[in-house]
Formats: sequence, structure tokens, C-alpha cells
Amino acid sequence: MTNWYSESSPLERRTFWASFGGWALDALDVQMFSLAIPALIAAFGISKADAGLLGSVTLFFGAFGGWLGGALGDRFGRVKALQITIATFALATFACAFATSYTQLLVLKAIQGLGFGAEWACGAVLMAEIIRPENRGKALGTVQSAWAVGWGAAVLLSALVFTYAPAEFAWRILFALGLLPALLIIFVRRGLKEPQRFGSSEAKAPFLKTVSGIFHRDVLRATLIGGLFGTGAHGGYAALTTFLPTYLREVRQLSVLGSSGYLAVIIVAFFCGCVTSGIISDRIGRRANVALFATACIVTVLVYIFAPLTNSQMLVLGFPLGFFSAGIPASMAALFSELYPAGVRGTGVGFCYNFGRIISAAFPFLVGFLGERIGLGPAIGIDAALAYSLVLIAVLMLPETRGKVFEQATAVTRA
Repeated sequence: MTNWYSESSPLERRTFWASFGGWALDALDVQMFSLAIPALIAAFGISKADAGLLGSVTLFFGAFGGWLGGALGDRFGRVKALQITIATFALATFACAFATSYTQLLVLKAIQGLGFGAEWACGAVLMAEIIRPENRGKALGTVQSAWAVGWGAAVLLSALVFTYAPAEFAWRILFALGLLPALLIIFVRRGLKEPQRFGSSEAKAPFLKTVSGIFHRDVLRATLIGGLFGTGAHGGYAALTTFLPTYLREVRQLSVLGSSGYLAVIIVAFFCGCVTSGIISDRIGRRANVALFATACIVTVLVYIFAPLTNSQMLVLGFPLGFFSAGIPASMAALFSELYPAGVRGTGVGFCYNFGRIISAAFPFLVGFLGERIGLGPAIGIDAALAYSLVLIAVLMLPETRGKVFEQATAVTRA
């Protein structure tokens, strides 16, 4: 499973760890919000729908951040864009700790969304262009597993902070820790090199032309279907995870430490699912891999939410829930990177991965809205299952791209 890493060049390894670290710290910042929802509701006197709107705003602006961040990488370079985006989401998260009103928090969450949406696009394309084609799925699947590392760190920090600090200050401490990703900028600046561009004229294309290039007739179909894919992938994840900690505590009556145990099972499974999905993707192809995980995810979500399970049974089922939900995002970086040519690759990856956030931004709000009427569990289950169905439809319309060679990356792959 790790042969690809041992065979990698020093540049490939440095790029891997920079991308892995950036995505883990993205997850730390974003997941701290879902864990702090009960405290935010109490601190600002807001409803579940208002809390869901905070998550929705982050996703919505993450869509634009991903699109623009990818275009910045195409125009000015992957590494430079990666530095800017890491600084943006880290500082915005840190500023959330000092919010004194719901409106201020809403604005800061929007800025955070711009940063973390852009960071993924820059890091994913950088990694896709540096790693050799036969290992692309495995490497990017493992990078995606960094989300579980950051998620797990957020759960541990939340459990510690909310156990030992007053609830009215605990959420502020969590957000203040969001400044940690800024330290990664030092590594990004010193350890990485830009992939070689294929033709200087392509690298110097006007920014607006780069942004709109993904709507050219040659790649328009990939852009539209990729956007649908992203909508389902992010909609399902957002519907499931934004209110899952609240569901475990308020509906299942688990304590903070108890719910952290359940989340730990899902998080470990998510890590395993990302790595496994990457391996399978390189073996059986991108399309078959996504279809397999999407189908399994729909079934598992419905059983987890609607079946009359005991707490022990929920703990056991949490593993397949996290495992299968990981397979979809773990495949997206490789698949989307392989759909586009060099000049618009970052823009295309950023758009497809993040455009879904514009529509999926409604899912946390809808879960909160429906949860107050039909119950939080049914609201999560219905929204998540519908979203993952969109993934299954989209991937069946995309071409198989496994093993595609990137012309501008070959000169540096073994540097």
C-alpha cells in the first residue's frame, strides 16, 4: 500500500506532505465549527436554522474561493496561490474567536470559506501535477485522508476545551487555535517547486480568460457534469456531518465525551476509506470506484439514521458510514485533474470540486429547518441520501481518465 511513497522522489514527498498538512489544517478549522454549534446557539441566542446558515455561508463562499483559487494557481503559480489561501482561512478562523455578534461571525465564516475552498484547489492540482500518473489516485486519496486527521484533532481539542473551559469561552478558544495553519506557509515557501508549465503563452493568459476557460466547448461537458458531481458530494457530506455532533448529543443523549467516541469511529473509518478508495481507483478506474462507494454510502446512511439501532450498534455501524462516505471525496482530485488541459486545470478542478458548494450550501440550512419539523435524524438521512444519488448519476456520465499523463509535469516528476 505504501510502495508508491517509497518509490517517490524527494520533490513528490515534500509536495505530498505540504498538501496533506494543508488539508488536515483546513479540516481542523472547518470541523471545529460543527463541534461548537451547541455553544454558538447558546452564546448568540440563535436557532438551529441560523446555525445551519453559518455552515451554508462557509460552503457558498468556498465555491467561489475554489474557482478563483484554482484560476490564481493557473495564472500565477500553484505554490504562490497556496501560500495566500492558507493565510486567508487561518486568519479568518482566528478572528472568529473575537466575534461579538452573529453578523460578525457570519462575515468571518464567509471569508474562511473563500480561503479553504481555494486552498484545496491549489493543493490538489499541485499534487496531481507532481506525482507520477500510475500513483495519482493513491497519492491524492491519501492526501484526502488528511481531512480525517484534522477532523480528529478538532474532536480531541473540542473534548478537552469544553471539558475544562466554561462553555461561553470554550468555543472562542477553539477558533483561536485556527491560526495554526499559518505555520504551514513557512514550509510551503521553502520546500516546494512549481510544476513546469507547457508553453509560456499559456501560463501568461489573462486572468479573466483563465476563469472563463472552463466554459469553452471543448471542456464544457466536463464542467457541467463535474459541477453536478461536486453538488452531490458536498451536499451529502454537509448534510451528514454539520449536525451529526448535535444529533448525537441532543437526540441520542450522549455527553460531549460520549459523542466524541462515536465520532472517533467515523473519523478513523474516513481515513481508511480515503486510502482504500485511492488504491481501488488506480486499479479498477475512477468511474467504477466512485459508483461503488456512492451506492454503499446511500445504503449505509439510511440504515444509520432510520434503523432502530442501540447506541452500541450505532458505534459499530459508524465505521462503514465513515468508510464509504470517504471514497467519494478521495476520488475527486484525481478525476477532476484528469478532465482538463494544463491552462485551465486548476480552474476546472476548483470549479468542479467547489461549485457544488453553491447548491450544497443549502443542505445544512435545510437539515436545520427540517430538523425542527420532522426531527433531526430524518432530516439528515433524507438530505444525505438524495445528495449521494446525484454523485452516482454524475459519475456514470463522465469518461474514464485513469493513468492520464500531464505534459507539463513530466519534467519535474522525478526531480
